[in-house]
Amino acid sequence: MNNHKIEGLLGLSMKAGALSFGTDSCMDLIQKKKVKLIIVANDAAERTKKNFEIACKQNQIPICFYGTIDDLSRAIGKPNKAIFGIKNENFATEIKKIINGGEVIG
Repeated sequence: MNNHKIEGLLGLSMKAGALSFGTDSCMDLIQKKKVKLIIVANDAAERTKKNFEIACKQNQIPICFYGTIDDLSRAIGKPNKAIFGIKNENFATEIKKIINGGEVIG
């Protein structure tokens, strides 16, 4: 996996206003079905991972477990963030593609 590409896309989606972060904000977007992809840091709490996995499954929203809290937080310029919701379909598609080992953009 190409960490820099994903972190770059997260930063770009943040600047474009297509990224939400934090447990409450992302859970709200999942329930409203306004998010295209959820990214949870690998080192997030197990309870958090499980809650988001269940919510995403119930609402048919893809979820990826990727990176560390520090790396993902640094990518968006905010401290201590473990949950990210991508609201734009194009950003979501490209990030999923890279995480799943598919074609790399750039």
